[in-house]
Amino acid sequence: MALAARLQRFLARKGIPYSELPTPQAADLESAVIASGQSRSDFVQATVLIDVGGALLVAHGLDSALDLDAVFQLTGRRLQPLTARQTMRLFGDCDPGFVPPIGTAYDLPVLIDDDVAHAETVLLTGGTNQGVVKMEGCDFRLALAGARTGHLVIRGQGNGDRAALSLDEVADKLQRLYRLPPMPALALRILRLTAHSEATAKELAELIELDPSLTAQIMRYARSALFNYPGQIHSVQEAVTRVLGFDRVAHIAMGIASVRAFDVPRKGPLGMDNFWRHALYSAFVCQSLAVHCRADKALAYLCGLLHNFGLLLIGHLFPAEFEELNVLHADNPEASMHSLEQQVFGHAREEQILAVGHGAIGGILHKLWQLPDAVVKTAAMHQHPGYHGDHETYVLMVQLSNALLKPRGIGDEFNPDDVPVLLEGLGLAPDTVADLEAEIDRVAPDLDALANSLSS
Repeated sequence: MALAARLQRFLARKGIPYSELPTPQAADLESAVIASGQSRSDFVQATVLIDVGGALLVAHGLDSALDLDAVFQLTGRRLQPLTARQTMRLFGDCDPGFVPPIGTAYDLPVLIDDDVAHAETVLLTGGTNQGVVKMEGCDFRLALAGARTGHLVIRGQGNGDRAALSLDEVADKLQRLYRLPPMPALALRILRLTAHSEATAKELAELIELDPSLTAQIMRYARSALFNYPGQIHSVQEAVTRVLGFDRVAHIAMGIASVRAFDVPRKGPLGMDNFWRHALYSAFVCQSLAVHCRADKALAYLCGLLHNFGLLLIGHLFPAEFEELNVLHADNPEASMHSLEQQVFGHAREEQILAVGHGAIGGILHKLWQLPDAVVKTAAMHQHPGYHGDHETYVLMVQLSNALLKPRGIGDEFNPDDVPVLLEGLGLAPDTVADLEAEIDRVAPDLDALANSLSS
């Protein structure tokens, strides 16, 4: 028999039709799917989650991995998967590993992924290791009457076991296992110059002018409509003293020089073209926010500019996995980057350390490069909603800038943010958003032009 007793009674009581497809006794669900000879794409699996409010079941496609961030967006609950032992306590009449996705038969609330909710035919385990069950999609949905639906998965990747590592362990393993790129010499010299309070515009200009390409980029930036300088600018020193200021020139020059440490493809949603566009917009918004938050404008600019360097490091060290991440991102634009990264990384022990996310990886690199603590913290924590701690203002500014840029298609993830909470955390009025959006509209053509020139 393909059905566990409780599920069989439930379907009979509801008058829901189904077909049993017997198979030889299988060791696990994957073996049963293969033995059935049916289309894998029609199979639905169950993932059981729990928090202090109790357990619930999510019904989703067999070839998909559950996105816990998406579940949180739908439910407002931070749920975690049950262990196999805990699961079998709820499904006592089922064979281990064969949990039917009809949680209603076991008095569990159910969430259904959109793909399953629109399926014409579904295949599932009935709770035993000796067959599978086939149902019309309408009958399956009737069995789950009252279930909530939403986009809950990352398509194209399976689940895997991933043990959590501390950031200290991650930093140690990164340095031991991989050849991390040093800060490029010119960027390092600029960083050291900015550490001296008596450094002059002439000294900064002389450093930048050692690199003709960097010189051209700084001159293009100073002459852009972002600043509307009415006169002529003939040198980097004039750009520093008349238009941009010491800190802004130093930071944009350091950012441009630092990116040269990475060999990352230009194209794709996570490629260098989109990186520069995101970085420049975020730097501009953070600098504008700093005025409202009484924060250091130059430091805010640098935090926005460099907060996503972890993606570049991942692309530099793991080009194949970075390409896979690009593909997953294109297929799942509303999924959080942290969830996507957890799917791509962690399959091998060496790569498992990258499952902490590109933010933490970027923070580690910034710390090794001895960048300011606020830059380290914003990179490390910009993927963590509700952050409270050191340099909180700068972290929240980066998070708010990313939230405001998402509707414009700028950034590396497009899952929604709680903008009112971010505004409250920064002590800003709601009408600040309208002012910022007007400012972004004003400078957008110039930021786009500058991003194109930097990535080419």
